[in-house]
Formats: sequence, structure tokens, C-alpha cells
Amino acid sequence: MDRCVRKAYAKINLGLDVVRKLENGYHEVRMIMQTVGLFDVLTLEKRSAGITVSTDNGELPTDENNLIYKAAKLMFEKHGITDGVHIHLEKNIPIAAGMAGGSTDAAATFIGINELFELGDSEEDLRELGVKVGADVPYCIMGGTALAEGIGEVLTRLPAPPEAYLVVAKPDINVSTKFVYEHIDSEGVEHHPDIDGMIEALEQQNLDGIVARLENVLEAVTVKAHPVITEIKKTLNENGAMGSLMSGSGPTVFGVFASEEKAQKALEAVQEKGFAKQLFVTGFAEGGIHGK
Repeated sequence: MDRCVRKAYAKINLGLDVVRKLENGYHEVRMIMQTVGLFDVLTLEKRSAGITVSTDNGELPTDENNLIYKAAKLMFEKHGITDGVHIHLEKNIPIAAGMAGGSTDAAATFIGINELFELGDSEEDLRELGVKVGADVPYCIMGGTALAEGIGEVLTRLPAPPEAYLVVAKPDINVSTKFVYEHIDSEGVEHHPDIDGMIEALEQQNLDGIVARLENVLEAVTVKAHPVITEIKKTLNENGAMGSLMSGSGPTVFGVFASEEKAQKALEAVQEKGFAKQLFVTGFAEGGIHGK
């Protein structure tokens, strides 16, 4: 095999709780992670030597600062690969959006190199290596629906939610994950998301129960800096969303809808108000190592 193509799927958080700040500066979290049908496309091609990266998005680095490059380098070092690879990224997932765009590109790189060079690494092998690039990378390798604990790397697979339509709206602002976590007072969080209740609702395939528990403690920090997040949620809810939430550290907001027609109408309402230019109607997906 000289070439392979992998889709790198975005994620949202159906629930995100910060348990406490750890001594190393990281935060212990409990999150329900969910892959959605919005994806980047990576094309990997063998070369005689070296690792090169290209992309159709001018905002992204293509040197060793790109997570794709870092993931490829780790795989080459682990397996002593002396050949080279060129990786081209077609970017569709919004950047700095709270949707693990960089992490999922790294995950697709681990999976793609494994496939391209027929290395035989298991999902567990790739996840162990993936955490060296970022805390979300192991989940992006796994894909689907999962409880993420620790700093996000301790994963438990969960049943997928029932089918629904999602509107994903990324306002024209970028949010630093580092800034949000630095400003969350984990000791002062008065109300914690019902993560256990969410797991139960997933097990019962109860979409109403899932939506009723949509909650993200990081919203308090990001909304204070960017009130447009509240405006997007309000617009989605007023236009038929069963519920809405900010994903990750933001600023992306998603709404859950029972029909595609309602989702499209809500997307148009957000668009008309000028709250976001990057808007998508999508759904839940499997993604990860199993999603082509």
C-alpha cells in the first residue's frame, strides 16, 4: 500500500464536569464524549524519506508544531521507519472550536500510519502513544460515545445515543483551552453535571433523558468572555432544539433536534442573526479507528 485516506471526525461533549485541580496543574474531569459526522480528510502517501505536511487552510502550521507531524514522528520513532510520508489535510472542522480538531487529526494520523505501513498496532497501542500528543487524542482514536475520566485519557465505551440531528455553530471567535481551565474555580463549582444520569439515559436509549442532562461547567468561564454563546443557545432553543450546549472549552455551540427540517430552520435563524458563519447540520457518528 502506497496511499491511504482517513476521515478525522470532530467531537462534542454531552456533559463536562471538572472534578478538581491536580498538583501538576492539569484538571481531573468527567466527560461524556461524542463523535459527530463533521470531519477533516487526511491523505497519507509514502515517500522515500522524511515527514511532510500540507493543508488547504492557511491558519495552520505545517512544520513540527502541527499535531499531525508530531503523531507521525512518534510512529516513525516507535517502529524505526526509515521511509517517509507526506500527509495532506483537508480542513473542515472549525479551528480552536472545542471540537478536538487538532486532536482528531493526530488520531487519524496514528491510525493512517498504522494502516499505510502495516504496523499491526492495536487500538490500545495507538491510544497509549496518542496521549503523548494530547489528552483528547486517545478518545479520538477510539471514537463513538465514551466516558472520559482522569485528564481525559481514561476511557469507558458507552452505548451510542439514539439518532438525532445536530446544528453545530462556531461563532467568529477563538477560545484558548488553557485560558478557560486557568479561570475555572473547580472548588467553587456549585452545581455539577449529572454524568451518572447521562450514562443511565444512554443505556436506556432515552434521548429526552440525555438532552435534559446536557451541561458543561466550562460554560460559566467562556460565556463571561463571549456572551454570543448564550445568544446562539437561546436562538437554537427558540427554533425547536430539544436542548443546546457549548462543546468543550468553546466557543462552538450545538443544538439537538428531532428532525432535519427543524435543524435546518434553526441553522438559518442563527445565520440571519449573524451569530456564526461556520454552521453545520450533522448527527452522531462512530468515527475513530472504526470510522472510515
